[in-house]
Amino acid sequence: MLSAWLTACGTRAVAPLPAPAPEITPQQPPPPSSIAVDGHSHANGAVLGRSERLLIFEPIEGDRLTGIAARFLGDAALAWTLAEANGVAEAQPGRVLIVPLQQRNALGVTAEQYQTVPILCYHRFGTPSSKMVISPASFAAQLDWLARNHYQVLRLSQLSGFLSGRKAVPPRSVVITIDDGYESVYRHAFPLLKKYGFAATLFAYTDFIGGGDALTWAQLQEMSRSGLVDVQSHTKSHRNLIERGAQESEPRYKQNIEQEMRQPRELLARRLDGRELRHIAYPFGDANALVLDAATRAGFELGATVIPGGNAFFAQPMMLRRTMIFGDLDLEGFKARLQTAKAYARP
Repeated sequence: MLSAWLTACGTRAVAPLPAPAPEITPQQPPPPSSIAVDGHSHANGAVLGRSERLLIFEPIEGDRLTGIAARFLGDAALAWTLAEANGVAEAQPGRVLIVPLQQRNALGVTAEQYQTVPILCYHRFGTPSSKMVISPASFAAQLDWLARNHYQVLRLSQLSGFLSGRKAVPPRSVVITIDDGYESVYRHAFPLLKKYGFAATLFAYTDFIGGGDALTWAQLQEMSRSGLVDVQSHTKSHRNLIERGAQESEPRYKQNIEQEMRQPRELLARRLDGRELRHIAYPFGDANALVLDAATRAGFELGATVIPGGNAFFAQPMMLRRTMIFGDLDLEGFKARLQTAKAYARP
């Protein structure tokens, strides 16, 4: 397994690694002890050897990949890198593991294809009355399928490192987003996100908050404080940002676009315990050069459209693709929209 992993380091990277296989320095195994990760106790197995690029670890009873990742990589969420490097779903006592200490392929590029991350876009939940409303049962079936098929639901903010080529993301990565801010998100979607432990980004437009069938500020605060729902901006009024009104002069149009960007960013940050607002979803998915410039100057770093498809490392951060998930979509249709890799076009 070690020789195979070292070989794979060269074949999976964009360019072959010229350095020879690292020299592994044997180490005396430390005595077993325990550490706590996410409230769970994890035993410490033995480190058999270490180099700059990897270490060799022998788990003992009670070790889990999340605990090993937390111990050596500083982040339990990086357990997927151990699973991928060793071809296992979980640590097994006595079965030696490779722990990669350096990223092998931050861009997600291989000789046959490149990685893409789909961003799913939902709106309302409940009894379907239009294609924009998805039933709780359908949403639960989709989340269950993602969980059973080992998809990694990322926070939208985790895409920043991938898009800049600095940080790899799991091979089956997906992002969940919800637009507008309907009360049904709190009533139907939020309990299911908690059940599966999946994070989501909620893009709310602030003129809607507290309205008839909209979320209240208290509901937004509760979801935000849960750590699962990241509330971000969907502008102030949900107007189409690229359309200038018949009675709207060019200077007034530019001024109004500035307000659409800045006012909700400031209001959401103030009402949600100083939460940092770095992401925006354009109403109707539309943006032009003026809108992009205003969004960038307002401090947004990621912007979402509703152009379907996955996002590769070279995607434009302010024009990210998002795939709409409609209420009339069955599970097979949902699966078909999870584009996590794209093969190169062949001549």
